[in-house]
Amino acid sequence: MIYTHTNINTPDWEKLTKFYEAVFDMEIVPPLRDLHGDWFEAAAGFKGAHVKGAHMALPGYPQGGPTIEFFTWEIPDGTPANNINGGGMGHIAIAVDNVEETYEKVKANGGSACGSIAKHYYETKGQTLTLVYAKDPDGNVIEIQRWDDGDITK
Repeated sequence: MIYTHTNINTPDWEKLTKFYEAVFDMEIVPPLRDLHGDWFEAAAGFKGAHVKGAHMALPGYPQGGPTIEFFTWEIPDGTPANNINGGGMGHIAIAVDNVEETYEKVKANGGSACGSIAKHYYETKGQTLTLVYAKDPDGNVIEIQRWDDGDITK
């Protein structure tokens, strides 16, 4: 078993991919997505299902690693959102070299603050975690974090 991707639904996938490229140096993994037709209606569970978007490589992984998938759904009139084309996610977390600089890049590129930068010493780890929660331009929450030893695998 292997983790492959997380999906974020957005009204404007192109705008959101530009944000993640500018702030986190993510890159689009071709091909761009334009999914529709009988097969996709069957998979999505509703008539007229159509989505456009892109996958972006997560920073710090080799080629072929996990991605974030940004989708914009074309919802047929009268079709309510369901679990596949609705919203819902707590946050994604990205470890960075400099929390303060990345937080400023978020705000400079259309994102916003949730709170302020905080530090917490974990006695059990003997490490200090620096983190802040921020929002991308769609309001999705991103935890920007760094352990004082720089180990991003925690």
